[in-house]
Amino acid sequence: MKNNDLLVLGIETSCDETAAAIVKNGKEIVSNVVASQIDSHKRFGGVVPEIASRHHVEQITIVIEEALQQAGVSFADIDAIAVTEGPGLVGALLIGVNAAKAIAFAHQIPLVGVHHIAGHIYANQLITELQFPLLALVVSGGHTELVLMEEHGTFKVIGETRDDAAGEAYDKVARTLQLPYPGGPHIDRLAHEGTPTIDFPRAWLEEGSYDFSFSGLKSAVINTLHNAKQKGETLDPKDVAASFQASVVDVLVTKTVQAAKEYGVKQVVLAGGVAANKGLRHALEQEFDTLPIQLVIPPLSLCTDNAAMIAAAGSVLFEQGKRSALDMNAHPGLDLETFHNKK
Repeated sequence: MKNNDLLVLGIETSCDETAAAIVKNGKEIVSNVVASQIDSHKRFGGVVPEIASRHHVEQITIVIEEALQQAGVSFADIDAIAVTEGPGLVGALLIGVNAAKAIAFAHQIPLVGVHHIAGHIYANQLITELQFPLLALVVSGGHTELVLMEEHGTFKVIGETRDDAAGEAYDKVARTLQLPYPGGPHIDRLAHEGTPTIDFPRAWLEEGSYDFSFSGLKSAVINTLHNAKQKGETLDPKDVAASFQASVVDVLVTKTVQAAKEYGVKQVVLAGGVAANKGLRHALEQEFDTLPIQLVIPPLSLCTDNAAMIAAAGSVLFEQGKRSALDMNAHPGLDLETFHNKK
């Protein structure tokens, strides 16, 4: 190992970002390169899997070479390759997995498969030391989960969405409001300009449950807009956005605070693309400001998909002696608990 430092190359291609990064000792970003495809998918109002895969093929080599160049290292300096094994779009995942396997084979570098959600959680390790037990609130386009971690590499999902993920609801409501893709940032911006005048439902589910449900809320917003249109009434999109966001944030924050207290955690970390939402960040900061629990919120660059988070999670697995074989495949429906118990 170079200077006794652990250098890990991270590769992430689970959806519509082609990313590669070099992370030192699991905590320090040396380089972090992301090629976004938002402009290509914008006209379709969402990610088109075939187009995403094609872009990954075009970008993967360029992005990996750029990450190495920015870090001033070569493959000979790399101690391990961490790659997103799942979940995600199968065609997209396969590009990253096969690139990682090819490099690992050609240069005889150990390979470590990483769960995408574990990566989002470990993005927080790139800004501060993780303290256990901790609770992670994972909020993204495809996932809304509360994950309890007793120690490095162990994950227990104590709450998850039963239908739409929060980010998915944001995108569908944004589409109804005729906002551009991706809708989340536009809803967040409008919400800050509006007033939550509409009392949209909050799905608390049965008592003691940390699960989430946003399908009813999404339907309520869409129906409210359609009914107003049929009556010839005009609803202010800013107020609709503010009311919708107030409902989502209320449920997310309340359940997170309850779970943090019940499980006696030292730290709560925010993770996933919706972690960039200003309304959610502010509400969490307000709540945890009065509690003896450290709240960790990553910078915006580490909320959306990136490879530094994959390298950070992979560094922990590597140091625990965990390796993946060269017959590794992409697993679009990979389960967080099962994956890490298996390892």
